[in-house]
Amino acid sequence: MDPIKLSYGNLISPRIALGASREDFEGVISERFKEVMAAVDARRSAGDFGFFDLPSSSDNSKHVSTLAKSFRERFLDVVVLGIGGSGLGARTLRDALLGQDWNDRSREDRGHYPRLHVLDNPDPDTLGALLSRMDPVKTLFNVISKSGKTAETLAQYLVARDWVASGVGEEKAWGYFVFTTDPNRGLLRHIATTEGVLTLPFPENVSGRFSILSAAGLFPVALCGVEIEGLLRGAALMDDRCRTDELKDNPGGVLASLLHEAHIKHGQKIHVFMPYADRLSSTSEWFQQLWAESLGKHHLQDKGDQETGPTPLAALGARDQHSLLQLFMEGPRDKVVLFVKVEDHESEVVIPDRHQDLGEELSYLRGHTIGRLLTAEWQATAEALRRAGCPNTTIQLPAIRPDTMGQLLMMLEITTVIAAELYGVDPLGQPGVELGKRLTYDLMNQKVSSKPDTEESDSEWMI
Repeated sequence: MDPIKLSYGNLISPRIALGASREDFEGVISERFKEVMAAVDARRSAGDFGFFDLPSSSDNSKHVSTLAKSFRERFLDVVVLGIGGSGLGARTLRDALLGQDWNDRSREDRGHYPRLHVLDNPDPDTLGALLSRMDPVKTLFNVISKSGKTAETLAQYLVARDWVASGVGEEKAWGYFVFTTDPNRGLLRHIATTEGVLTLPFPENVSGRFSILSAAGLFPVALCGVEIEGLLRGAALMDDRCRTDELKDNPGGVLASLLHEAHIKHGQKIHVFMPYADRLSSTSEWFQQLWAESLGKHHLQDKGDQETGPTPLAALGARDQHSLLQLFMEGPRDKVVLFVKVEDHESEVVIPDRHQDLGEELSYLRGHTIGRLLTAEWQATAEALRRAGCPNTTIQLPAIRPDTMGQLLMMLEITTVIAAELYGVDPLGQPGVELGKRLTYDLMNQKVSSKPDTEESDSEWMI
């Protein structure tokens, strides 16, 4: 198995002016990391970080694989109903390992596997349009909610359940659903128990944004033929690499430590995740949730007004060189860019030798491949940012395969819990979003007004 690599020279001075010094990296940062890893290991041993256990859980992979094989040939479409990590995991794995055009391919080109749709936002236009194109007799819904009471997911489930029942009959409708939810509690668990809906367990000690290697992320893509064992093997390899407390040998530790150093010491609080591959664009959104919801919190200990919460930003190379790069180059020096570069693309598209009469304006492209152009774009952008004083780092993938994606996802999850320890926050839970959830519930129940809690009228500020 080819390991992925982290190139972090552009985070170290003097190569980058606002970087960690080599002396600090090899000295105080490395020493601090030993204490950080001891704290992370203690929480891991206590069972707090259940995502570490997923790669080695045979029940996790076997249960998912067995159930997926029993459903594959029955359905033309699979629809994931979930929000946040419960939807982003499936979308990320689908786009990376099946391709963003998966649903546009013919059934033969898909190897007779089903199309895979992810409805992770309760937009009536999107939901209505999708249902109008599908056949309820040939559609399976995977409803994903750890708590079993997520408002957006439950609303979509109720619509889907009614739609299926209208097509196959109420008595058969339960067979067109699989719930991925808490094994013991919640509304979905109650419905499954009383009506006989098949379920997959959402591990109790795994939060949604860390669930991509659980049934929540694996089952939808297993239905479409993805080798989930390869994903888990890759994740296990990265876990092994990140067990050491020797900082220079721990890729997750290096990334977390240097991003934290850039933020706290140099004010570089915006962390841009920018892969150079369309198939990894959803991975940027997955990282954005992982980083923001895990780290954007108050300190566990009172540290006054010290700022926490680095801001993640999803981007895509080379597309966003024509928009965001201007800001990165000449805007505030408050950003670090995390590139992801793919060594070997699946398709080798050669640029033709045409319009020879136009000379050098086209000749520099002829005979190269589109992949080579994309690599040159990454190389040039990383160097241009370095020269402009914008720190950056690159994660290099040999190719986009199950094993390399497993490594990448596990490394970013480990980076997150290490960074949380450095920031002094708890990466689990999301207390900052609970008020919005509660107000949504009250508004739907007509228990509160939609007006702001002030004496001013909304109409005063409307034009």
